[in-house]
Amino acid sequence: MPNPVTEIAPEVLTDVPIGPNGAGSQAHPQPEARAGRRTFPLRMIAFVFLGAVAVAIGSAWWYRSLAYESTDNAFIQGDVVTVSPKVASLVSQVAVSDNQSVQAGALLVQLDPRDFEAKLAQARANLAAAEAQQRAATINVGVIGTTAGAGVAQAEAGVQTAQRQLDGARSKLEQSRAQVVAAEAEATRTAEDAQRYETLFTTRAVSQQERDNAVAAARAGAANLDAARQAHQAAQDAVRQAEAQLKQTEAQLASAKAAPQQVAYSEAQAKQAAGQVAQLQAAVRQAELDLSYTKLVAPVAGRITRKSVQAGNYVQVGQALLSIVPQQVYVVANFKETQLAHMRAGQPVQVKVDAYPDRTFHGRVDSIQAGSGAAFSLLPPENATGNYVKVVQRVPVKIVLDDPADPQHVLGPGMSVVPTVTVR
Repeated sequence: MPNPVTEIAPEVLTDVPIGPNGAGSQAHPQPEARAGRRTFPLRMIAFVFLGAVAVAIGSAWWYRSLAYESTDNAFIQGDVVTVSPKVASLVSQVAVSDNQSVQAGALLVQLDPRDFEAKLAQARANLAAAEAQQRAATINVGVIGTTAGAGVAQAEAGVQTAQRQLDGARSKLEQSRAQVVAAEAEATRTAEDAQRYETLFTTRAVSQQERDNAVAAARAGAANLDAARQAHQAAQDAVRQAEAQLKQTEAQLASAKAAPQQVAYSEAQAKQAAGQVAQLQAAVRQAELDLSYTKLVAPVAGRITRKSVQAGNYVQVGQALLSIVPQQVYVVANFKETQLAHMRAGQPVQVKVDAYPDRTFHGRVDSIQAGSGAAFSLLPPENATGNYVKVVQRVPVKIVLDDPADPQHVLGPGMSVVPTVTVR
């Protein structure tokens, strides 16, 4: 049986009083001794447990630092659409209000359309007139092309006829001239005979009848001379008329021979009319567009913001009237360049929004900007000048959200978020 004294620690034995039998006055150690014996293992266990907890926390932090990348330099962005008029006019109606949700194609602002309706009516009237002129020019081309060949033959025949008429008139003119000469000679002879017979009659050498016959012959000769002269004058007029007719037919022949040029000219006129029609058609389309611009509709679905237009305002082209924040927004996170070693497009992202701490949004990395944010700032740094201090740069990363739009958790540009990207 073991000795009970050997089972007691030495430091306990030194504190135990010696009894008369050479042993302690007590057969078992005091309660204080037993407590001291248990304290040492408990402390060791506590130290080991705390060390294990610290190792576990450190391991978890180390693992998380390898598997995730996060930053609080991140904000929600959206492709905000600014609505501006394309025509200057008076605002007759504003159909939306601030922060109102609208669908794509919904009416936002109505401008006064009366001026543009009048311009459209005028453009259509001009187009109708031009189309009529084009049809007339096209018909003229066909007519000239059809009659061109027949006109040459007809003009040549007319020239030949006019030439024959001129030749006949000239022949008659020569005949009338000869007749005038003969009539003049006959009139001179009969006048001289009448004069002689008058002298002889005074001497009673001839009878009264002979004298009267001579006088009558002289008068007849004078009348024939007048008739011959009138005929000669008529022949001259006929020659002149025939010459004029010949010149007219020759001009017609020249015009007929110029038929190809006339056809080309008429075709050019038709093309000019067609060009004018096309120009006026474009004017009609522009007038229709200007009229359609009087209705400003929502290009995308979203929420109305920064509305600065009221009914009765006169707006100019390009004036900002309101903005539309689309339903689909995204996150731009400015990660440190040292966090991008394992970041790739398509990696899942958990997004915490400061405005909704109880909600976690899910998304994915869309793209990483090709350059730091400072490189595209208004005044980029010039590292080649002055003293250089190396600073860790931040690179914008676009994160798209996969969650559908939630009306209970409205997201807007500028809201602060904390994205966490799973990189491993």
